[in-house]
Amino acid sequence: MTVCHVEFVIEPFVEDSPGPHVRSGIEAMARRGLEVSMGPFGSSVSGEVEDLADAIGAMVNAAVHDGARRVLVEVVMDET
Repeated sequence: MTVCHVEFVIEPFVEDSPGPHVRSGIEAMARRGLEVSMGPFGSSVSGEVEDLADAIGAMVNAAVHDGARRVLVEVVMDET
């Protein structure tokens, strides 16, 4: 099984005060059953590749729709 780790930043980002574009991107992933961890420099989520591929697209679409100017995404796969 391949586990996928995704780190992402939705900008503009203000620590302790995420705007609607940040919240909607994270909510798009949560609606797909993923638990997102918000950190001081971005957010992260892990899961199966198939689940995250769809969730990443939904996150980007939701964030841009609500005003994101930039979405940075890093995807790393680990074989288990």
